[in-house]
Amino acid sequence: MARLIPRRTFLAASAAGILSAGGLWGAGVVGAATGGAANDGPGPVPDAPAGDERVEPRRSDVRARQVDFYTAVPAGSGDGRGLPVCLILHGASATAADYPRFGFGRFLTDAVRRGAAPFVLAGATGSPRGWEAQGGDDPMRMVYEELPRWCAERGFDTARRAAWGWSLGGSGVLRLAETHPGFVRAVAAFSPAVSPGDRVFGDAASLRGTGVGLWCGRDDGLYPSVRRLEQTLPEPPRAGSYGPGHHTRAYWNRITPAAFDYVASTLTP
Repeated sequence: MARLIPRRTFLAASAAGILSAGGLWGAGVVGAATGGAANDGPGPVPDAPAGDERVEPRRSDVRARQVDFYTAVPAGSGDGRGLPVCLILHGASATAADYPRFGFGRFLTDAVRRGAAPFVLAGATGSPRGWEAQGGDDPMRMVYEELPRWCAERGFDTARRAAWGWSLGGSGVLRLAETHPGFVRAVAAFSPAVSPGDRVFGDAASLRGTGVGLWCGRDDGLYPSVRRLEQTLPEPPRAGSYGPGHHTRAYWNRITPAAFDYVASTLTP
């Protein structure tokens, strides 16, 4: 089970400053703010086997295009039928086709072997510009309307849902919970691309009742804004940490085990 973090502990480190107000929805803006490539290397990956892990093409009617649909089931859980779902929203420089090489299936099996209740991962390729509607493309609507249906076709328990994302996907899972209250039980946001005055901040009150986990590296250019967001939340985060790290896959891999423990704890009946 994930350890709940009191607000006074979560606020122990002071923010170095605040990024200028406005959204950070473009890949170029995120790259400039974070000062490095998001997927700079594999980082630490558990020595555990992936279970049933698939990347399949699916037609998104909402987006009028074919997308990659990723699913992962922990080893030993068969095809995942009856298991709850954690939806994945990626950052600007990734797609769902990258998830196997990121080791997500191995992280999932490792979490279960360490005692977490089993769940499945599921996600589809969004847009490098973010998850909200832009230029006639609406990846968030695909997440809300189509991903649950695709998961139900696989026999997953879509009545129990959480969401996990990093960078633009981190802000994406927060927006998903804000714009569709009750759709997910909890979100785990890694280094979310947020800035005071943007829509995540503006609608933060809508997160009341949704479990929020926040993680960000102290060397990440987004760190001051993430700290401000934590103070803006209507309820203290239920999980998360601020440790050494940049806006990189290596940092995110280090914190994934704790996040998966948290996600699993929120999906138990």
